[in-house]
Amino acid sequence: MGTISDFESALRPLFTGIFGPSTVLEQHKRLSGGASQETWALSGSGYEAILRRAPGGTSAARSSAAIGLPAEAVLIAAAEATGVPVPKVLHVLQNKDNLGDGFVMSRVHGETIARPILRDETFATARAALPAQCGEALAAIHAIPTEDLPDVITVSGGLDQIAQYEEIYRSFDVPRPVLELALQWLKANAPKPLKPVLVHGDFRLGNLMVDENGLVAVLDWELAHLGDPREDIAWICVNSWRFGQSQNRVGGFGQLENLLAAYNQASGQAFTIKDIDWWEMLGTLKWGVMCMIMYEAFRSGADPSVERAAIGRRVSETEIDLINLLEAAHA
Repeated sequence: MGTISDFESALRPLFTGIFGPSTVLEQHKRLSGGASQETWALSGSGYEAILRRAPGGTSAARSSAAIGLPAEAVLIAAAEATGVPVPKVLHVLQNKDNLGDGFVMSRVHGETIARPILRDETFATARAALPAQCGEALAAIHAIPTEDLPDVITVSGGLDQIAQYEEIYRSFDVPRPVLELALQWLKANAPKPLKPVLVHGDFRLGNLMVDENGLVAVLDWELAHLGDPREDIAWICVNSWRFGQSQNRVGGFGQLENLLAAYNQASGQAFTIKDIDWWEMLGTLKWGVMCMIMYEAFRSGADPSVERAAIGRRVSETEIDLINLLEAAHA
């Protein structure tokens, strides 16, 4: 998209256009969050905003599953309309903005990093409130009308995902007995699918903004799709997303009973813990295959970063989790 000076010169009229002719952009800072997209904090004349932009302003998606930033902006606006706590979308980038693909949203304040949320005394009240707040937020997400969603929002049910991830797994030609066993169990025990709803696709700590009172905003909608509502509930239960606090099934901070009570009350569903078990195993298998993808990117040299190598090693953790889940299923 050009030099840094071009980027800066394009930001100024954008900021003024959003907040008014008397406003001036005083600071723009790249934030560390957002591994697949650029995230910029903008401020000036008493206003704050966040620019979420494709790397370098290009429109290349992180993966075939990523819906792209323009569609993500549409979903966030739809989520706000149904009562999901989200930032407000202020502007979707146009060609005339000369900044590429992306959108500007209001800035919300809080913490997204799991370690302080799960361990610091500052977030003790938040940890107690989060299970019910997450249940209510998920119920609102699953209530978003689906008729007018962007065409890139496709259907992906449980069996669809098993087929997708099994194909990826077999392409590596590195048999792993635990993954083989989990695949066979999932196929043999697949629950009856429910009517597809909008699923966030990555609802977990890291994509949730939290302050001392609890949930502030649901972020990063790029993996959203139409699917089974139980998928979202189970994903935050996957042990890898408990960040060392395995005794707390929901995100390392709470119990599934509390999340389900709030979800069922808000949604009219009657999900039980048993309804979530199959989906947690599927989520664990998916994350295991994702770890294999990370390692292959490192091994092949496509992404030789230490981060890819470190995540790639975590496939063994998911195998332990799958063994525990399989044992529990047959207890």
